[in-house]
Amino acid sequence: MPDKSVHSTPVTGEERGEGKFPKGLVLRLFAYLIAGHLFAGFLYLLFMLGGQNQ
Repeated sequence: MPDKSVHSTPVTGEERGEGKFPKGLVLRLFAYLIAGHLFAGFLYLLFMLGGQNQ
């Protein structure tokens, strides 16, 4: 009996939409990058203002 879990051809990105990222993934990645930079900027501002009060 042949094993059905073995594929004869490798799966590449072309079978899943011509090598493009899914639109939802791109939007989430962009949102996380923006939110991460805003949070890092907020922390930087807090440390800069906190350092001036000493």
